[in-house]
Amino acid sequence: MNHRTTRTTRRRRALAAGALALTAALALAGCGDDSGSGSKDSAAASAAAKQPDLRIGGAYIPEPTMADMAAGYFTLTNKGGADRLTSVTSDVAGSITLHSTEGGAMKERKSFEVPAGGKLELAGGGNHLMLENLKRKLKRGERVPLTLRFQKSDPITIEVPVKEATYRPGQHDGSNASHDTHMTHTSY
Repeated sequence: MNHRTTRTTRRRRALAAGALALTAALALAGCGDDSGSGSKDSAAASAAAKQPDLRIGGAYIPEPTMADMAAGYFTLTNKGGADRLTSVTSDVAGSITLHSTEGGAMKERKSFEVPAGGKLELAGGGNHLMLENLKRKLKRGERVPLTLRFQKSDPITIEVPVKEATYRPGQHDGSNASHDTHMTHTSY
């Protein structure tokens, strides 16, 4: 190998390395977002990638007026990534269905979104549970176990107090219903 061939080989290698570096830099620059929302998008993507961190408060069941059906309410706070509430079960009900209220009409839902860093609220006149085919009439003062199942998170079992039929959080006895809910994580 002569001196000229060695210099040509070095020059080709340097040009190839430079071209590779330029290609990498252009590819990385193309990943940016011209809208200026890149940091917002990456923060949202980061929150969505996190594991859900779920807490339940304010749960209650108004004492039912019918022997075979009741409604259930609670607030599910999520400090982590997004999840979905997919079903609820209890040994006191033949079935529990998820419902929303739209335009004054109830509509059964397959699941409810639990947004990343947000809340899912189940309240009168909105999203709620329907406990159907009750095995016994629920009485004020008792606690009803509900097991909530999610798309990503482990099931959570809560003990929900039965309140008077007209109960609305914060209106009657000054108690805070969120302190009245007992929650346990269950792994299956």
